[in-house]
Amino acid sequence: MENTAKKTAILGSGNIGMSLAKGLVKSNYCAASDIILTRRNVQNLSSEQSQGYRVSSDNYAAAAEASVVILAVLPQQLDNLLEQIDGAIDPAKHLVISVISGVSCADVRAKLGSRVQVVRAMPNTAIAIGESMTCVASDNADEDNIAEVSRMFETVGKVIRINEDLMTAATALCACGVAFFLRAVRAASQGGVEIGFHAEEALRMAAQTAKGAASLLLQQNSHPEHEIDKVTSPKGCTIAGLNEMEHQGFSSSMIKGIKLSAQKAGELYTKE
Repeated sequence: MENTAKKTAILGSGNIGMSLAKGLVKSNYCAASDIILTRRNVQNLSSEQSQGYRVSSDNYAAAAEASVVILAVLPQQLDNLLEQIDGAIDPAKHLVISVISGVSCADVRAKLGSRVQVVRAMPNTAIAIGESMTCVASDNADEDNIAEVSRMFETVGKVIRINEDLMTAATALCACGVAFFLRAVRAASQGGVEIGFHAEEALRMAAQTAKGAASLLLQQNSHPEHEIDKVTSPKGCTIAGLNEMEHQGFSSSMIKGIKLSAQKAGELYTKE
């Protein structure tokens, strides 16, 4: 697939769709004029239109003109969207990408046709700053198409390819996970206030410390316990705090929360 020759339609241009569109343009993957953004109320896309993106409220026409179609609506809106674009999708021409939680490739093909190539991509909200962790999976797409989807989402963060049966789990760990880590940062900042810092400075200190901790793992390909060992000394203050958190269920509560989120994520889309 040649990037410059491919028109991309993003059907449902909310936060995820718009962030991807901007990433594709910023990285020179394609021009804004190669992207068609759709929303029911196109007035909400006036700013994007002024930046060169094409905008439309006609999902059928947008899908028919494009060769890459990205489904980016809410799960409860999907069946209606698929009915709208049904006749516009040509298996020989189109690659369909879904970023919708809890919706399998087979669910999409059940509406659009068994020969349509479908790839699922699960980004998170850090896509807005180009720091998404996006998981990609398919049960029928060609390797070239899967690689193309990976390249698209690499413009807005990191990409990992997984088996499709793990996509719901990926929603919990990566998409919901943003909220879990934010709550941990918030809790750390509240602890900071209690030990004497002003709220604003405590939050900035906690957030940067969390960023540094994550960067240690990513940049040095290190393991959390290896880095923890560097900070904990015998009878020291770090191990005392860590052990108290574990006594209060810190790790087990995070694990339980991720497991419950994965269960709920699998229930978001109900087939008609």
